[in-house]
Amino acid sequence: MALTETDLTELAHRLVGVPGVVAVVLGGSRARGTHTEESDYDLGLYYRGPLDTARLGELAAEVAGPGSGVTATGEWGPWVDGGGWLRIDGNAVDWLYRDVERVRRCWSEAEQGTYQFHVQGGHPLGVPDFSYPGELALARILADPTGDLADLQSRVRIFPRPLAEALVAGLWEADFLVGIARKAVSRGDSAYVAGCLFRAVGVLTHALHGAAGRWLINEKGAVAAASVLPGAPSGFRARVDTVFATIEPDPLRLAEAIDLTADIVLETVDACAMMLR
Repeated sequence: MALTETDLTELAHRLVGVPGVVAVVLGGSRARGTHTEESDYDLGLYYRGPLDTARLGELAAEVAGPGSGVTATGEWGPWVDGGGWLRIDGNAVDWLYRDVERVRRCWSEAEQGTYQFHVQGGHPLGVPDFSYPGELALARILADPTGDLADLQSRVRIFPRPLAEALVAGLWEADFLVGIARKAVSRGDSAYVAGCLFRAVGVLTHALHGAAGRWLINEKGAVAAASVLPGAPSGFRARVDTVFATIEPDPLRLAEAIDLTADIVLETVDACAMMLR
């Protein structure tokens, strides 16, 4: 049985009773209304200062049953801060830690048009630091006793123009990646070409979202999301699919995949310029 709004709100208020937790949000597809019956419930646990993970683990066992637990902060890596994968009344419920002061710092950098993609397991393109404010912008607050998170959310919902311009300026990398991919064609190095083109496409999707003033916080679904943006190159998703379907060890096929990508890069540059006008 799906969790109700009352279930989520009650759980959120229990969570903010844990020392360190200052607010709880519902994120992911369920916050955006694009979920299916199988979708997880992603709960962002925003904390300040030391987080009492021992008490949080006790609460996990109370709501999800014996054997359920949580990680220490930072245990899942530098950017997926930690949390717990729980089953509550038959539903997959993920608790995801977010250091609220780190979110504020990432927002400040995004306002200045500064960003980086950071290495993190499970994220082949890398985690963009602006994903932290982006997550908050797209989330639904369930509990926020002090109102601090709501105040921050009201600001991050306005996509910063300097970040948009920086992401579009970053299209140079997509063009560069197309060029270096060509160096592997004569060797039939399909893995290297695929890697270069994957990253190039990732750069394109972020530039298109930036130009449109939309947050993009995950590689999953990025191409599909970019393809429906107003002003995106025609047939963007289908053309990207064709690129990766074309990659084979045969040099002729690799060259074809790179040429197709080069065309998409050029059209994306033009599209972003028009969208930023």
